[in-house]
Amino acid sequence: MSNWQDDAASDLVLNAGPRLALLTRGEGSYLWDADGRRHLDFLAGIAVTSLGHAHPVFVEAISKQAATLAHVSNYFATPPQLALAARLKRLAGAGIDGRVFFSNSGAEANEAAFKLARLHGGTERPRILALENGFHGRTMGSLALTAKATMRAPFEPMPGGVEHIPATVEALEAAIDDRVAAVIVEPIQGEAGVVELPAGYLAAARSLTLKHGALLIVDEIQTGAGRTGAWFGFSHDGITPDAITLAKGIGGGFPIGALVTFGAASSLFTPGSHGSTFGGNPLATAVADAVLAEIEHSGLVDNAARRGEELRAVIDGIGSPLVDGIRGRGLLIGVGLTAPVAGDVVAAAQERGLIINAANPETVRIAPALNIGDAEIAEFAELFAAALADVQASAASAPETGKVHA
Repeated sequence: MSNWQDDAASDLVLNAGPRLALLTRGEGSYLWDADGRRHLDFLAGIAVTSLGHAHPVFVEAISKQAATLAHVSNYFATPPQLALAARLKRLAGAGIDGRVFFSNSGAEANEAAFKLARLHGGTERPRILALENGFHGRTMGSLALTAKATMRAPFEPMPGGVEHIPATVEALEAAIDDRVAAVIVEPIQGEAGVVELPAGYLAAARSLTLKHGALLIVDEIQTGAGRTGAWFGFSHDGITPDAITLAKGIGGGFPIGALVTFGAASSLFTPGSHGSTFGGNPLATAVADAVLAEIEHSGLVDNAARRGEELRAVIDGIGSPLVDGIRGRGLLIGVGLTAPVAGDVVAAAQERGLIINAANPETVRIAPALNIGDAEIAEFAELFAAALADVQASAASAPETGKVHA
């Protein structure tokens, strides 16, 4: 191993396994490693770097705010905090009654949502419904909402009251009653392989939660900030939820999360009921407000929708026998595979200078910056086609290790 690999193995917690490369700088949709090799980044830090790397708006916002005011406690308000809260309320359609709680990550935003549900439910509504195959984070509360048994098992017992149901309208109809405090869903289940909810699910969930007096909480951590070709995943369905959680893309690479509440849900938190030392500090909120302003003013939500369609056509046009369908919306794309070789495809892609991700053994996840253009898509097409061909050729030359079905 090289020195950096030795350092990573001896100094970093082993939760992420061996690191794939030592990355030293980035610009736009490209990253360079310590050996000077360029990589096309079509993962964006798992749907985080909305504007790509070292975007001038991002750099200027950090520099200007760091030289002005980086942090104060939440006993005080700051102009960037207020500006970002107002922008999020406007973009989400939360209206005058909407409120924003700032955190430092998506998991923390979902922890706040969990507490919001508890405040709404009290002792009369002890049940919270979440979906099978959902992912909401790795802290204890967000992990309780997450349905993946392999993630949960080492940390049992989880906080109680959460029930996981299939992602069907019929299952929700059967499970919901007047003892349910909240239903929490992702519009697209990213960690499950970029799997969309069934058509009409969010509208049905909104109707059922209103009927039974439960909150509808939409986890927009991966789907928010224009990623799906609309500002938020719920926007495609024309509903108004009670709360949404945000992180990842809203900061463009700076750590920040948020819970946005709508209507009566906005009055549930009271002084002392929740808090965060760093949440919503002026540096984080200034950067996020600048990132969202750039997405808005440069038409990057529409770009995500258009470029997403182009990428789907490109992937389909490769004609690889490994590809078995394309899922997702906008620039959150899951490429289904005919065999559990997503890890091999990702490794082959990285060898050729393309960064993508295996959401699970049968799915490659693609989530580039929202401002990609013709050049990036053309280069992606070449590299991804070559990676698929590499894996196909490897499987054909070693059939005893497992067949890849055309």
